Amino acid sequence: MQALSNALTQNRLHHAYLFTGTRGVGKTTIARIFAKSLNCESGITATPCGTCSACMEIDSGRYIDLIELDAASNTQVDNMRELLESALYAPTSGRFKVYIIDEVHMLSKSAFNAMLKTLEEPPAHVKFILATTDPQKIPVTVLSRCLQFNLKQLPPALILKHLQYVLEQENIPFENGALNLVARAAQGSMRDALSLMDQAIAYSDSRVEEATVRNMLGAIDQSYLFDLLQTLRAQDGAGLLRIADDMAIRSIAFDAALQDLATLLHRIALAQTVPAAIPEDEPERARLFELALQFSAEQVQLFYQIVIHGRNEISLAPDEYAGFTMTLLRMLAFAPAASVVTSVPQQARLAAAPEAVYAQSAAGKPAAARPAESRPAENVAAVAKPSAAPVAEKMTGNGQLDWNVLLAQLNVQGMARELARNCMLDSFAEGKISLSLAPQHKQFLTNKMAQDKLQAALSDYFAQPVRLHLSVGAPAEAATPAVVEQQEKQVKQQTAADAIAQDPFVREAQAQLDAQIVESSIKFIQQ
Repeated sequence: MQALSNALTQNRLHHAYLFTGTRGVGKTTIARIFAKSLNCESGITATPCGTCSACMEIDSGRYIDLIELDAASNTQVDNMRELLESALYAPTSGRFKVYIIDEVHMLSKSAFNAMLKTLEEPPAHVKFILATTDPQKIPVTVLSRCLQFNLKQLPPALILKHLQYVLEQENIPFENGALNLVARAAQGSMRDALSLMDQAIAYSDSRVEEATVRNMLGAIDQSYLFDLLQTLRAQDGAGLLRIADDMAIRSIAFDAALQDLATLLHRIALAQTVPAAIPEDEPERARLFELALQFSAEQVQLFYQIVIHGRNEISLAPDEYAGFTMTLLRMLAFAPAASVVTSVPQQARLAAAPEAVYAQSAAGKPAAARPAESRPAENVAAVAKPSAAPVAEKMTGNGQLDWNVLLAQLNVQGMARELARNCMLDSFAEGKISLSLAPQHKQFLTNKMAQDKLQAALSDYFAQPVRLHLSVGAPAEAATPAVVEQQEKQVKQQTAADAIAQDPFVREAQAQLDAQIVESSIKFIQQ
C-alpha cells in the first residue's frame, strides 16, 4: 500500500505491476482500486474520490477503459493478440487503459511471447496489472518487466476485525467465538472468510452463533485437550481414560487428536518462552498461560516428543484407541515431579492465575508460600554441579553409591535424565555402572542417544571414563528415583489436602456457606 501510494502521489508510475499471493487476499480488489486512482476525475491520486463517474463505473464493472481478462479461460495466443491490438488505441474516456489479467500464469507460452513485445515498448496510455497465485510459472522475461508485490495471507485477527465490521454494518447479531472459528477456517483468505460468513448467516437464520458455526464447519470443541493436560498435571490416570472414552463416544479421530495435542504443546512452549507470540485476542490465551505456569519447559518438551512418537506409532497399535491411550499413559509414566516454573516471564504470570502453594499458617489462614529467595537452600531444586573428585568421595554409606543422590547432582537433561530416573543401580565397579530398567519403559527409553548422553554425563561427573551397561528387568515397584519422587509427592499432596481440610478458615466457610472442598483443586507445588 505504501509503495503504490507513493508512486501515485509522486506520479512515478510503472507500466506493469504484478500482484502475487494466495486466493482471496485482495489481488484483483487492489488492482481495481489502483485503476480508480489512475483514472479518478480529481486527478491521479492515492485517495480516489469514489463518487465521480469513473470511480463509480469501475466499482460497478462498467468502465470502458478497464479491461479484465481471466487468463484461466483465455489461454490462447489469439486472445492475447486481440487484447494487445486494442491497447494501441487511446483510452475512450479515462487517462489510462488499464488491463487486469487474472491468473496470468495460465497463459500459454505463445501468449506470453505476444505480451512480451508490448511490455518491452508499452504505449504511454496503457497500464498492465497482472495477478497470479503461482508466480513461479511466469517466464522470467515477463517478471523482469514488472514491479512485483507479494500479498501475504491475512492474519486471523485482521479477518475477525473485518467480519465484525461487516456484520455491524448489516445489523446482524453475532458472537465473537463464531467469528473466530470462521477467521481460522478461512486460512488467510478474506474471500473465503466472507463466503463462510454468508453460509453461516443462512445456516443460523441471520444470527451468527458459535455453536451453530461450529456445527456448520464440522469443528470440534478442543477444550478436551486442555482437560487432558490438566488431568495429566493431576496425575490422574483414571481421568485420562475417562476423557479418551468420551472422545471415542464423540467419534473424535485419535490420530487427529494427537496432532492437535502436539499443536497445543507447541503453543504452551511459545507462551513460556515468547509470550508476545500469543495474540492478545487469542480466545484460549488465559488457559494457555495457566498451563505454561503449571508445567516446566522440560516437561512440555518431553510431552511433545512423546505425542509426536505416539502419532508415528499409532498405525502400529492394535487399534487407534489403544495407541492413543498408551501415549497418554506414557506421558503419565514419565511426568517429572511438579516443580516451580521460574522461566516464564512476568507478563505470562500476570496473564494467568497466580502461582501459589497454600500451607497452614500460624494464624490459621491459608497463606502463599515464601518466595524463592527466602526458601531454605536444601529446598531449591537446582543443584550446582560438583567439581571433579575421586570416585571414593562420591560414595555414600558403606562405600556404596546412592543412585538417587547421584542423579540429583548429575548434569543431564531430557530423555537421558528420564532414562536415569526410571532405572535402579545394580552395581558400580571398575569404571562400569550397571543399571536395570523396568520392562514397561523399554521401548521408549532404551535408545542409543539417551544412553550415550547418560554415559557422557557420568564420565564427566566422575572425571574419568565410565562405561554404562543397561539391562531390562527391574521390578515394577523398584525404588527408582522416579518412583521415590512420586511417592514423596503423594505424601506431600496428602499433607496439603489435610492442612486445607483442617484449616479453621476453610472449616468456617464450610459451616457458614455449606461449602464443599474440591479436592482436585488442591495442588502441591514443589518449592
